[in-house]
Amino acid sequence: MTSRDLILGRIRAALGDAGEVAEQPLPRRYLSAHAPADDPAALLDLLHRNLTDYRALVHRCTEAELPSRIAELLAARGSRTVAVPAGLPDGWLAAAVGVELLPDDGSLTAARLDAVDGVVTGCALAVAETGTIVLDAGPGQGRRLLSLVPDHHLCVVRAPEQVVASVPLALPRLDPARPQTWISGPSATSDIELDRVEGVHGPRTLEVLLVTCDAEVAEVTA
Repeated sequence: MTSRDLILGRIRAALGDAGEVAEQPLPRRYLSAHAPADDPAALLDLLHRNLTDYRALVHRCTEAELPSRIAELLAARGSRTVAVPAGLPDGWLAAAVGVELLPDDGSLTAARLDAVDGVVTGCALAVAETGTIVLDAGPGQGRRLLSLVPDHHLCVVRAPEQVVASVPLALPRLDPARPQTWISGPSATSDIELDRVEGVHGPRTLEVLLVTCDAEVAEVTA
């Protein structure tokens, strides 16, 4: 049975012209990944390059350096108010002195978030081959609104556990019932003359912190 037969059979079944069509396994001869999935350092470098190609601002640090790096990046932008999703680890913003932290307690409407300087979140996964960050509204990520309205999104990716080589390897690790947001660089669009405009349907600035426990791999790169 081909894919065409399977699809047409399901349509006939839905219209009541045939019985239920049995599921048939389809051969998938393509590679599940083109990057070295068993090399965490190479995957992290690939993710870094592809995030940068999408005009995200990328930095590296260790777990111990994370609070100070977040504080430095917020200070560099002059951020005074930051939205905080439920479940964000307490220590991440411990060094952000002079920043008003706005917990997502139900009072952060789109109008309020539009006046917020930025948001700090974690992520569900990051895909190295496509330079994509995946959010699924899990702990430390919050509602989709949090990452779409503020002009600056600072996202933390923990390596190697949250970095996968490819989309086919990412999908089995994600819950299809959860609301997913796939982010490849800051929000942008281009018109017919290829004039690029950023911040159309999301943050103008996406800043990513790649966090590892290995000081050698986590050499700070801006």
